[in-house]
Amino acid sequence: MAEKQKMKFWSIVLLTINSIIGTGIFLSPGSVAKLSGSLAPWIYLCAAVFASVLAITFASAAKYVTKNGAAYAYSKAAFGENVGLYVGITRFVAASIAWGVMATGVVKTTLSIFGYDSNNTLYITIGFLVLMLILMVINLTGNGILTFVSDISTIGKLLALGITIIAGIVILLQTGHTNLSEINLLKDASGENLIPAMTVTGFVTAVISAFYAFTGFESIGSGASDMENPEKNLPRAIPLAIGIIAAIYFGIVLVSMFIDPKALITSKEVVVLASVFKSKIISNIIVYGALVSMFGINVAASFHTPRIFEAMAKEKQIPAYFDKRTSNGVPMRAFCITALLAIVIPMAFGYNMMGIMIISSISRFIQFIIVPLGVVLFFYGKNREEVLDAKKNFVTDVFFPLLSVVLTVFLLVKFNWVAQFSLKTESGDMVTNWYAISAMVIGYVVLPLVMFMFKKNEK
Repeated sequence: MAEKQKMKFWSIVLLTINSIIGTGIFLSPGSVAKLSGSLAPWIYLCAAVFASVLAITFASAAKYVTKNGAAYAYSKAAFGENVGLYVGITRFVAASIAWGVMATGVVKTTLSIFGYDSNNTLYITIGFLVLMLILMVINLTGNGILTFVSDISTIGKLLALGITIIAGIVILLQTGHTNLSEINLLKDASGENLIPAMTVTGFVTAVISAFYAFTGFESIGSGASDMENPEKNLPRAIPLAIGIIAAIYFGIVLVSMFIDPKALITSKEVVVLASVFKSKIISNIIVYGALVSMFGINVAASFHTPRIFEAMAKEKQIPAYFDKRTSNGVPMRAFCITALLAIVIPMAFGYNMMGIMIISSISRFIQFIIVPLGVVLFFYGKNREEVLDAKKNFVTDVFFPLLSVVLTVFLLVKFNWVAQFSLKTESGDMVTNWYAISAMVIGYVVLPLVMFMFKKNEK
């Protein structure tokens, strides 16, 4: 049988970009600007610095461990089976549900474009099933077609964002006027300033909100065995992709705030960036670019999320039934269980993203502590399992990982947890968000316990 085609360096870079640029930059600038005012572009740069430090750390882990599974594989190699299992199952569940949320975004946007009710549960469910069928067909064709679709969708979204930046610059040159200062003068219905005074907690909350638009890089190593020379290409591809994305985000947010910061904050549109531009042509480019972006990130998710589950099956921590591939090298059994989870959970919760997104976000922060500490163990040879004899570097293998841990702990300590687990009622009162708390308990306690019980029974 001929050797299956593997991803080369630039395809890995494009896959990384595709895995990161999804809905975040199209939907999040308004909330970030509302928290930070005219500082929003710089908040994105701060988030980019945090993401870059973590990206370098994850890239360092990838040169020691090239097994599929990313954070799961790194954690297991560094700390053993139990820690690996916990990181793996929480990451898998969060990634699957996040995939479901992103799929919901594609379906709702598509329904809206074609004039259908984007809140109709039946329409969303049908669209959901059709999308998953399309993604399954793309995966069944093998890495060649999947890579091609991923590359094209990535190029498409970059063109849409690039055109938006250029159009914004042209508008600014033609008018010779910027409206950036207006954002700090906006008032709410009661006459209070809409933009709060910047505090440490406010800054951290804004950075984490902006950081969500950078998440996804930590999953790239999930499919390392399907890449060409992953121990060399991953450490170069991931930081390069982060740098490209940071430049794009900074340009998009800065231009948008120069043109119409009020629209960025007050718009009720699904794709917030589209409301900044008065030109229907530019608005449509942004909307369709967002759709291409969301579809692209679904393609990326359909590639690396099942491989987390497959990696755990290879290590006998979950049923070996899921450690099977098709003749084209596709882990179809793992794909089906992942897709099922991605469909059922959003459907069960009425396609509400609130608590589900919290699990997705927080699960990444668990990795951002355990994986960096694991890289330090790799450097000093204190790991629990054998790793590759990679070229060691104190800066990337010790300094950056420890810096990652410090930054992650700082953000977790200073983050506004009370607000995160509260909901505002129609009367303006804040009540406990039991939905989000229940989701956290299921994702972090119940499911890991089930997996630990399975593992114990197997032994």
